[in-house]
Amino acid sequence: MREQSLSHEEVRDAEHVLWLRSVPFIAMHLIPLLAIWTGVSVFDVALCVALYGIRMFFITGGFHRYFSHRTFKTSRVMQFMFAFCAQTSAQKGTLWWAAHHRHHHLHSDEAEDIHSPLRGFWWSHVGWIICGRYDETRWSRIRDFSKYPELMWLNRFHWVPAAALGFTVWALWGWSAFLIGFMLSTVLLYHGTFVVNSLTHVFGRKRYQTGDESRNSFLIALITLGEGWHNNHHHHQTSARQGFMWWELDMTYYVLKMMSWIGLVWDLQVPPAHVVAGGRIGRAREALAAVGGQLSDTPPVG
Repeated sequence: MREQSLSHEEVRDAEHVLWLRSVPFIAMHLIPLLAIWTGVSVFDVALCVALYGIRMFFITGGFHRYFSHRTFKTSRVMQFMFAFCAQTSAQKGTLWWAAHHRHHHLHSDEAEDIHSPLRGFWWSHVGWIICGRYDETRWSRIRDFSKYPELMWLNRFHWVPAAALGFTVWALWGWSAFLIGFMLSTVLLYHGTFVVNSLTHVFGRKRYQTGDESRNSFLIALITLGEGWHNNHHHHQTSARQGFMWWELDMTYYVLKMMSWIGLVWDLQVPPAHVVAGGRIGRAREALAAVGGQLSDTPPVG
């Protein structure tokens, strides 16, 4: 059941950006510039790319496809590993992340959708994160995972995994590796993740009529390991595979599939053929949607 609707004005009245408390977040974007004095090696750049890709997988496969949507099953140990590794991205706690994402799906592009791009790029991209109103975990949305004490601990001390990774990088390879390999990749991860909120409801193609403005984008799929197939995802949220077509690159799903071969995960959900075929808006209407055309004359499906 949907929660009681609020007007955009009522929601905005309760929101304000806490600039002073946001200083650490802003500083994260400036700290990599200190590499001007340390220098940058090929190893530092390679480490940056590697830590971006590895952590993006745990964000998309862990935070999103497992904890938010339960699209596959895994052991309790691997569940903890998914959460810990995802939190090395410094994007707050696992339960916080998943609960807010579930709320997004419940109210996609409505007034209660806390990061709908209908409220503007800045707000959907980063404003809602540095707004004090959404600091607390929405416990009513995440009861299935809040029963695990180790996840509750991680959610409370959400900074520990990122701090541990940053310290390890510094201890092993020094300051330039820390600034570029860890800090810069963390900043890139922020914005690689945030574009799913700010752009995938604005740019791209609508294959399915989902009742919101979710769209598919190959470019965003590239930088997020498959999360750019956002219209597909909103059409069938319980699928571990978001690239429905063979040509829709979905690296997160490919890694999950390989993990299933050795028993680390199992019961990967994929969309049935009738789901893939159903609810399509047609090529002409898809093209119209891609350039901002209206589809209001077609009723939502599902």
